[in-house]
Amino acid sequence: MRRACIDIGSNTTRLLVADCDGGQLRETHQERVFTQVRRGVLADERIAPEKISEVVAVVVAQVCAARRLGCAEIYAVATAAIRRAANGNALVAAIRDACGLEVTVLTEHEEARLAFVGAARTLGHVPAGDLGVVDVGGGSSELVVGTAPDTVTWSTSFAVGSGDLADDCLRSDPPLEAELRDARARVARALNGFDAPHPIEAVAVGGSAASLQRLAGPLLDSDAFTRSLALLTAEPRAAVARRFALDVERVRLLPAGLLILQGASELLGASLQIARGGLREGVLLEAAHG
Repeated sequence: MRRACIDIGSNTTRLLVADCDGGQLRETHQERVFTQVRRGVLADERIAPEKISEVVAVVVAQVCAARRLGCAEIYAVATAAIRRAANGNALVAAIRDACGLEVTVLTEHEEARLAFVGAARTLGHVPAGDLGVVDVGGGSSELVVGTAPDTVTWSTSFAVGSGDLADDCLRSDPPLEAELRDARARVARALNGFDAPHPIEAVAVGGSAASLQRLAGPLLDSDAFTRSLALLTAEPRAAVARRFALDVERVRLLPAGLLILQGASELLGASLQIARGGLREGVLLEAAHG
């Protein structure tokens, strides 16, 4: 059965269309729009009306695309920016009114669990022990450890994402060394105190991880983090975007995403493989299993 998942995140709104056959997914279509919900949150922690209208228009277009592609079922989830907003329910209601789609606003625990399921079930092999999953979003990041394919034994979420970190700390183009030190210190403070297990394998999911693969390859270890950060800070983001065929906005966010991934890797005591699946895949795999 062909199904779709729309993921309304803090940085982007994404559509995944896949054929779901038992426990397997075959991707047929993806779309991404930088809707930047977190930037539309006002001082009173409410999402601005114009930002709600923008996101609704994007979701309606993605629903139409999914229907044209023959999706029998369309699922929608929302994460940190909507979860934290005082009027997140207004966005959910506006989408329902516009196209009849019901959006589930995920809790931190649900977001972590679905990212784990999506990563573990698309890994291609069964780890010999615990699997760690690092999911860096725009407004929060999740760390999960468990046993493949779907047993979570430890998870946590912290309110540092690539979007917020880039906006608050990395304002220069390219980022300055002092800004990078500030961002790295903020990540360290966020991770301080977590008593995380050390899995035998660990993977990274999300937009930052997928984009870093173009710079570093499929494995993010200490050397890969160092090389990639040097590339991202050697020239303006537009030049980096052209060189690696990335969106300029993604390049702006990448140094922040990299620093979060590096801190999480050090906390888990494991290098990070780039995962094949994550949150959206987890939603569709769970739907396929009933």
